[in-house]
Amino acid sequence: MNTAHVVVTVLAALMSGYSGAALLTRAQWVVQILAEYKVPSGWWPWLGAAKAAGALGLLVGLFVPVVGTAATIGLALYYGGAVITVARARWYSHIPFPLVYLAPAVTAYALGLAA
Repeated sequence: MNTAHVVVTVLAALMSGYSGAALLTRAQWVVQILAEYKVPSGWWPWLGAAKAAGALGLLVGLFVPVVGTAATIGLALYYGGAVITVARARWYSHIPFPLVYLAPAVTAYALGLAA
């Protein structure tokens, strides 16, 4: 485990954790955009919990690599689904946003493999 791996993993966990917390607390800026994407409000707690679990999994993965791998796969599927949701809503200019959250998680995984 090297410094870059730890720093990027913590960054990815903070980003996903913050995003999950914002969704779980129904922050106005999150709720508004999800409503515009036509994501059912019944899904919001589950989606927030998935992001929070992914963030926790990334941190645990620093000590138990298989958990980090599972968290990375889960977050990749989550943010891939977010890209599809945004595209289906025809908000093409918003497609980069889920990718901004995905990039650090995938980078952390790659750095873990390289270590």
